[in-house]
Amino acid sequence: MIRPRQFRHMSARRRHLRQRFDISESFSQLEESCIPSYCHGNVLAAYTAWWRLFAAASLAKRKRSLGSVLDFGSGAGELRHLLTDVTDYEFVEQDDHLANALMSELPTARRRSTDTLPGSRYSTVFALDSLEHNAEPDGVVARITASLKPGGLFVLSGPTENALYRLGRRIAGFSGHYHETDIHEIETVTSGHLTLVRRIQGPALLPLFSVSAWSKAL
Repeated sequence: MIRPRQFRHMSARRRHLRQRFDISESFSQLEESCIPSYCHGNVLAAYTAWWRLFAAASLAKRKRSLGSVLDFGSGAGELRHLLTDVTDYEFVEQDDHLANALMSELPTARRRSTDTLPGSRYSTVFALDSLEHNAEPDGVVARITASLKPGGLFVLSGPTENALYRLGRRIAGFSGHYHETDIHEIETVTSGHLTLVRRIQGPALLPLFSVSAWSKAL
């Protein structure tokens, strides 16, 4: 069930994204960014995409303070709008158009690249629906975990790629296939570096996405 506060946030941000991006004209370029999913005409279909942001922010906020944050594979930065208390926010996004859109709305954000992530820099790192685009996620996960401070939290999400997920994508009108691996392999790789704190699937009782939180040893 969509909570009223989530519905208000989702509605406001959907309006903004529709004004900021020509989704129908640039659908193929934006599909991988989740923006078309966030703005889907069917509100329940859109909520399926928004749910993972709400779930990831909720898992992270179990910490007393998120501290310095890295948003890996940030897209246009929708996650940042749920992290209202964060002032030290950095991101990795390969698409220049999306990165520029993020920085125009969040001018204090700092852009990073995967190869130049500083060691032991971040208290909280998010990688939401981004790592499955890498054919060999081991090296990327190693760089991300090296950038976490001891005691830091890594929040990870990705589609389960099960039959229900694939059916839902077809019904929603998304036909592209650009995932090189799946969340299960990524979680296995992550377990070699960090300790699982909690894992949830959703939205509701539908196992479409897996969202998990991992901690780095002190």
